[in-house]
Amino acid sequence: MENGQRKQWLSRENVRNAVLIIAGSGLMAFGIQCVFEPSGMVTGGFSGLAIIIKALTERLVPGGLPLGLTSLLLNIPVFFAAYIRKGFAFIARALFAACMLSFWLSVLPQTMLQVQDMVLATAFGGIVTGVGLGMVFSAGTITGGTELVSILIQRYVPRYSVIQILQVVDGLIVLLGMFVFGVQAALYAIGAIYLTARFSDRIVEGAKFGKLAFVISAEAEEIAGQIMGRLKRGVTGIRVVGLYSGHEKMMLFCVVSKKEIYALKELVHTVDERAFLVVSDVREVLGEGFLRHK
Repeated sequence: MENGQRKQWLSRENVRNAVLIIAGSGLMAFGIQCVFEPSGMVTGGFSGLAIIIKALTERLVPGGLPLGLTSLLLNIPVFFAAYIRKGFAFIARALFAACMLSFWLSVLPQTMLQVQDMVLATAFGGIVTGVGLGMVFSAGTITGGTELVSILIQRYVPRYSVIQILQVVDGLIVLLGMFVFGVQAALYAIGAIYLTARFSDRIVEGAKFGKLAFVISAEAEEIAGQIMGRLKRGVTGIRVVGLYSGHEKMMLFCVVSKKEIYALKELVHTVDERAFLVVSDVREVLGEGFLRHK
């Protein structure tokens, strides 16, 4: 039984998730500790709240309370409440991610990088933090903080989504940061929040992106055979009628990866130069040949 449990914990997927959490939380900590905090940008979350607390406690504690310690202390009651409401299985991975973020915030030098240009700091910090957050999200977890708070609050206000509650909670933290660091820093923080969200979405969805192709051709059967034989992709045939000509034709429906779309276009053009081809982006593809639904 113990060997079986050990193999389960050391499965390829769990190891991959652990690496993503460790690396992703490290990038997040770098953006927070070395860009946002020196620039006075409060970007929401417990990390933003920790930046505010550090600034407010500088007169009481030399240098203020460390970000890693504050982040950890803020997370303790939240994880305790989540454990009571949801159980350990729900918080296990998020607890690991929160601990790793606090660890990186504690070990990274506080003044490793101080960007004087606020526009550059906003862009660089937002991108680095977004990539790190996306890696953590790709591991199927969160770093605790306001995300977990929003999940707990949503139980009492079910008509609002977790995302809506999170926006309000983080908005209040940004507003508090405006009173501590000024309006200008808050406006730059909003820009950093936008970049963080955009790049985290890109990282999470990057592996799920695909290309959708519709092909209408008199040589539909040969094209389908080439796609299945050379690209090893499935093809669906849909009978359609051209309203201008009144002729019935076969339209092919096929989803390929981004790197395969060029080969698909070359293949279609080689078989039938007059083929009608429509290609569009697909934000998420699950199923055989792509990602499994978890």
